[in-house]
Amino acid sequence: MAEPGMEPELEPERGPEAVTAEAVLRELRLFELRCEGEEVPDKLVELCLSHGLGPVALANELLAFVTSKDLDLQLTPEGLDAFEHEVLAKRGSRGRRGRDERRGLLHDIHSLQELLDEEQEDELLDAYTTPSKGPHKRSNSTPETPRAKRAPSSRSPSGLFSPGSFSPSAAPSQKYPSRGGRGEVVASFVASFGASFGAARGPAWGGGGGVRTFGSPERSLSKPYRFMFQKALDVREVLAERVEALGEVLRRHHGLDGFGCAALPAQEPLTVLGRIGCDGNGKLNPKSVLLLGDREHSGGAQVPLDLSELPEYSLFPGQVVALEGTNTTGRRMVVTKLYEGVPLPFHTPTEPMAAPCSVLVACGPFTPSDSAAFEPLRDLLDVVERDRPDLCILFGPFLDAKHEQVEGCQLLSPFLDVFRLCLRTIIEGTRSSGSQLVLVPSLRDVSHLPVYPQPPFSLPDLPKEDRARVLLVPDPCTLDVDGVVLGLTSTDLLLHLGAEEICSSPGVSDRFTRILRHVLTQRSFYPLYPPSEELNVDFEALGAFAALPVTPDVLVTPSELRFFIKDVLGCVCINPGRLTKGQAGGTYGRLLLRRDGHGDGQGDGHGDRQGDGQGDGQGDGQGDRDGDGHGDGQRDRDGDRQGDNPRDVPGAAPRRSPCVAAQVVRI
Repeated sequence: MAEPGMEPELEPERGPEAVTAEAVLRELRLFELRCEGEEVPDKLVELCLSHGLGPVALANELLAFVTSKDLDLQLTPEGLDAFEHEVLAKRGSRGRRGRDERRGLLHDIHSLQELLDEEQEDELLDAYTTPSKGPHKRSNSTPETPRAKRAPSSRSPSGLFSPGSFSPSAAPSQKYPSRGGRGEVVASFVASFGASFGAARGPAWGGGGGVRTFGSPERSLSKPYRFMFQKALDVREVLAERVEALGEVLRRHHGLDGFGCAALPAQEPLTVLGRIGCDGNGKLNPKSVLLLGDREHSGGAQVPLDLSELPEYSLFPGQVVALEGTNTTGRRMVVTKLYEGVPLPFHTPTEPMAAPCSVLVACGPFTPSDSAAFEPLRDLLDVVERDRPDLCILFGPFLDAKHEQVEGCQLLSPFLDVFRLCLRTIIEGTRSSGSQLVLVPSLRDVSHLPVYPQPPFSLPDLPKEDRARVLLVPDPCTLDVDGVVLGLTSTDLLLHLGAEEICSSPGVSDRFTRILRHVLTQRSFYPLYPPSEELNVDFEALGAFAALPVTPDVLVTPSELRFFIKDVLGCVCINPGRLTKGQAGGTYGRLLLRRDGHGDGQGDGHGDRQGDGQGDGQGDGQGDRDGDGHGDGQRDRDGDRQGDNPRDVPGAAPRRSPCVAAQVVRI
C-alpha cells in the first residue's frame, strides 16, 4: 500500500507482441499443439495478419477449435483451412457488425472508451506489415549505414549515401551485414532446356532500343492528373461499364443465351450477371455474399447468394461473374453454377527478337529498417555491375513513407532531396553496365503523388547521356521488351486480394495461383472493389490506365508475401520479394527472355518447370501462403484449365512462354 501523499508506482504497459512464427509456436507449445509440415508456421502467421490476431489470441482460438471438434493436436494445412473458414471468417464478420451497431447508439464516457480501444486494436495490423521470423520486434524504419570495412571513394555514386549526409543516426545496422546465403537462388523456373543466364550476360542485346510502353501513348499514364474530385455517379459509371464489358465476354465465351433479372422470383434456373459484394462492412464470408446485378438486366439490384450448392468457388469483392441458379422468392438466389472469366489473348509480335534479353527486377525499400544508409542499394548496384543485365527494372518505394525516420521527420535533408539523391545514385551506378533502366513508382514513395494509378516520376534534370537509357513509367504499366510483354505493378495486389478472397475447394488449394488467375481473367491490375483502405484510387483513371491490354507474357507483382515464380494460364508470374525485410536482407529476381522466330513461339510443349521453394531463413515471418506443399516455382497442376486460355486450341502446339528462365536470389 502506498504511503500517504505518494502515488502508487504503476507497472509499465507491455506493447503488443510482434507476430512472428516463433511467437506463435511458443504459444502453441503451451497447449501441446504441434505443427505438421514446414508450411504450417507460415500459414499461422498469415492467419494472424489477415484477421488481426496476436499469437495468444490465435492459440486460444485454435485450442477451442481443436477441442470442440475432437481433433488431433497435430496441426495440418488442411485443418488450418477448415479453421479459417469455420471460425475466423465468422468471427471477423460478427465482431465488425456488432461494433458498427454499437457505433450507431448513444454513448457515455465508458462506451466511448471501449470504441476507441477497439479502433486501436484494428490499427495494430498496420504495425505487422513486414514482420521478421526472428525473435526481435520489427522496427518501422528504413535505411541503414554502410559496413565499416567498405569505404567507397568520394567519386563513387555509392559515396553519396553516407548516413551522416542526411540522417542523425549514423549507427550501422546490426542485421543486414550479418545476413547469410548471399547470392543463393531460393526459387527457380526453367521453361526451356539449356536456358542459362550466363549465356545472355552482357550488352549483346543492343542497349535497350526495344523497350517501350505497350500500346498507343494515350493508353499509358504519362503525366500527373487532378484527383480527389471524383463523384459517386462517375464511380458508378466506371463500375457499370466494366460489368457490361466483361459480361459480354462471358456471354460469348460460354455460349450463353442472355442474362435475366437477379431480383425477380423465378422457378426455373436462370443466368444473371453482376458484381460480387458484401452485405456489411466486415470481411467477406460465405454467408455475406451479395450479387450486385448489372444495370441493363437487373437495374443494379442486390441479391444475397446461397453458395451451398457450389462444389468449389473463389470469390472476392468487385469480381464480375455470371451465375446460374434459382431465385424462387426474389430474396435469395441459390447458385448452382459459376462461369469463370476469360483471359485476354497474348500479344503476337511481327518481328523476331534480336537477341536474348536478361532482366533484373528488384523492389524497395532499398534500406534496412534500423538505419538511414542505402547499403542494400549499393549491393544491388554491385550485382548490376557484375551481371550486366540488358534491362534493370526497379520498383519503389525509393524513400519509404513508412520509415520511422521519415514518419518522425528525423532526416536532416528534405524528402525530395534524399529521393533525388537516391535516383541519381541508381542512374550513375548503372551507367557503366549499359543496362536499360526502368523506374516504377510506389504509393509508399514519400515524395510522389499518393494516388492509384500513379503517374511516372518527373526528372527534369536527367543527364542527356541517360535520357535514351532511362525509362520512367507509371504504376501500373505494361512494357514491351522487343515483342515480349511485361506487366508491372508495385501495388501489393496479392496482399489486398488475399485478405478479401473467400474460397471453397475440395482439392489442393493454391492461394497465389487463384489470385493471379483473378487478375488475368478480370483483365485488370486491380479488380478489387472496394479497394484496400491504404489505397487512394481514382476510378476514372483506373478504368482508363489500369486495364490489361493483353495477357502479359510476364507479370511482376512485388509483395510483402513470400517470393514465388508460377506459370498461370501461360503467363509467368513472379513475386521477387523486397530487397529488405525489416532489418534483414531480402531478395530480387532475374528473368531470361527469348523468342524463337515470329509470334509467341510455338514449342514442343516439353518445357521443364521447376522451383525449389525453399524457405527463407531470414524471411518476413509470413512464409509460404500457398499451402500446396510444392515448390514456389513449380507449375500449378490446376493453374490451366481447358478453354480458359487462348492457347488451348485443339490440335495446336502448346504455347511456349518467351520467359525461358527465372530466378529469385538473395541479396
